[in-house]
Amino acid sequence: MKKENQAFKAVPANRLATVQEYYFSRKRKEVDAMNAQGLDVISLAIGSPDLPPSKEMRNVMCTETMKDDAHGYQPYTGIPELRGAFAAWYKKWYRVELDPSTEIQPLIGSKEGILHVTLAFVNPGDKVLVPNPGYPTYTSLSKLLGAKVVYYDLLEENNWQPDFDKLEKKNLSGVKLMWTNYPNMPTGANASYELYEKLVDFARRHNIVLVNDNPYSFILNHHPLSILEVPGAKKCCIEFNSMSKAHNMPGWRVGMLASNAEFVKWILKVKSNIDSGMFRPLQLAAAKALESGAEWYEGNNETYSRRRKLAGEIMNALHCTYDEKQVGLFLWGRIPDKYENVEELTEKVLHEAHVFITPGIIFGSNGARYVRLSLCCKEHLLAEALKRIKEMK
Repeated sequence: MKKENQAFKAVPANRLATVQEYYFSRKRKEVDAMNAQGLDVISLAIGSPDLPPSKEMRNVMCTETMKDDAHGYQPYTGIPELRGAFAAWYKKWYRVELDPSTEIQPLIGSKEGILHVTLAFVNPGDKVLVPNPGYPTYTSLSKLLGAKVVYYDLLEENNWQPDFDKLEKKNLSGVKLMWTNYPNMPTGANASYELYEKLVDFARRHNIVLVNDNPYSFILNHHPLSILEVPGAKKCCIEFNSMSKAHNMPGWRVGMLASNAEFVKWILKVKSNIDSGMFRPLQLAAAKALESGAEWYEGNNETYSRRRKLAGEIMNALHCTYDEKQVGLFLWGRIPDKYENVEELTEKVLHEAHVFITPGIIFGSNGARYVRLSLCCKEHLLAEALKRIKEMK
């Protein structure tokens, strides 16, 4: 056989041209390089809780892992113990009745749920309503799957809530999904029951499946809400929830979605062709964590309250303004007018103070004049970050 001396050449799929590498993936390389030079960068960027999960749930994980029969494949639907625990959790804290066998789907983190829901409901060329500012994955996964992203504005003057008059005037033909996220990331704005009523009414009238991403409702928030509390919401809404934030389990990758049985069945058809069930001891440990009482959430929030005070002092040192009523895991502030753009400030802070903060522009054009600080940082490091920033020229 004749061997041709031709170089091998591969090209990526066209869809990769629609997205960039995730901001924190790219920026972490730069921060790692700075740390390798001994610069000791303090990160106030990523929302990865640094507090530990409960001892009770970790004990369950250890005990169950030692069992010889615990290591096989698990159901795609999640084990009954975990689905039942999620149902009981929703009833206790959100006043929502869910059938654990048909209306709950455990997820390997909410991020995979965004993929599964989009695949289940959106054809290439269909439209998806995405908040601006909002979680970047709503946009990137929609684009990767060939959907047309239609942004809707969230603005400070409207308390970061949708302007329904403007929404009604949009061309909504072909819109299949609408993403919402309250308590909002990145802005910290909270939802009211009245807002959820408006969102459900809008989705129902326009035949849009509304997905509410709800992982922050226990963080510095005294009254957790679910969009599924609204009568009839289950017919047109899906809600995501996560154990990453409220239960200090970001690396465990345990989330869930809740909706009507038909929607859950459609999503399972996608999910079962993409991944397998979670490790059984992990699911049992998560179920244990969901039994936590009010003292668990209050204990976390005592820590976050102290950190929030220091984050506020950092915002003041940067001459940023912010809303004291924010809830959730971050603090969102408007930068001074003297900066031409937000990255002028965030790069100055990174390279002069060696403190990594997030520019709001990565969440959309309406975040272009804002920065975000994470509360997932120990108090002595927040205090050191404050000291460094005050010493900047």
